[in-house]
Amino acid sequence: MSERRIYLDRGIGETRGVVTLDDRPERLILRRDDDDPRLTLGARLAARVESVEPALATAFLDLGGGAEAILPFKSDSRPTRGVTVEVEIRGEPRRGKLAVARLIGPGEGAPRLLEPAPSVVDILRASAREAELVEGREARQAADEAEAEALDVLHPLPGGGTLAIEPTRALTAIDIDLGERKGADAKRVARQANLAALKESARLLRLKGLGGIVVVDLVGRGHDGNALMAAARAAFGPDNPGVAIGPVGRFGTMEFSLPRRTRPVLEQLCREDGALSDRTLAQRLVRRLQAEGKAEPGARLTATCAPDVAAAVAPLVSELAARMGARFTVAADPRRRRERFEVARA
Repeated sequence: MSERRIYLDRGIGETRGVVTLDDRPERLILRRDDDDPRLTLGARLAARVESVEPALATAFLDLGGGAEAILPFKSDSRPTRGVTVEVEIRGEPRRGKLAVARLIGPGEGAPRLLEPAPSVVDILRASAREAELVEGREARQAADEAEAEALDVLHPLPGGGTLAIEPTRALTAIDIDLGERKGADAKRVARQANLAALKESARLLRLKGLGGIVVVDLVGRGHDGNALMAAARAAFGPDNPGVAIGPVGRFGTMEFSLPRRTRPVLEQLCREDGALSDRTLAQRLVRRLQAEGKAEPGARLTATCAPDVAAAVAPLVSELAARMGARFTVAADPRRRRERFEVARA
């Protein structure tokens, strides 16, 4: 029987929550202190209808403070421009895409946040109601491991082989490779790899926060469509409601449609070119400073890093100093690579 565990890492500038499935990360919830609470999944707001596009069956909403969202509607429930409505965020904004809202009913007053989204703790407890919430060093390690796996493209398959997951603007492509997976019966080997890959794909897509159209390139020929369909339904069951699964196609692929709810982890951690953002590197650096500060109480520590990372980490170091004392400094070195930094005694 599968076992889920939950971890909470309360860091400087961000909070990370992790759900593991059989000791492997299944979900990573990342909340940074400067995230807009109006655009978080589950937030309830009063919003003003700014415009209505009947051809798209979509209304554009003003959430206040410059925040926007879209509201899909049916032909018999078209909102009126200028009115205030109460909505709930059902899909967080993605790169180049606005947040998606669900209509609750009529509203009143100026656009504003009515009820914040569930906290990271709330989400974790809802994911594994009987599990004990783990914090501290073990939680930080679990969050670091989840973050690293969420950023990977290639993932090992149980029993051998690999799984490659690559999101594009249109869809997410998944490729299964047998690699060194061995067996006398090639068809049996391919079947086992495909079944294992579907289970792993579901876990990894949840971990990465990916939704929309997913296409899986299966290995082998003459697939057992019924077995694969049953395996897919079981693997993607936790993502319901909203999952649609297609049969094995003539070219040996399976297609899924998964609900888009949270912002993809890759977008939270990386720039558009795929490199880690300055903020992500700053979070890693301040965690390093915090760990070194605890290991050497009273010692003055200096972090040396690239200038952009130094600028991003400065407010985080100020918060760290408020907690552990003003004994941390940051030195910007223009010759240093962004991903490389060091911490030493001053």
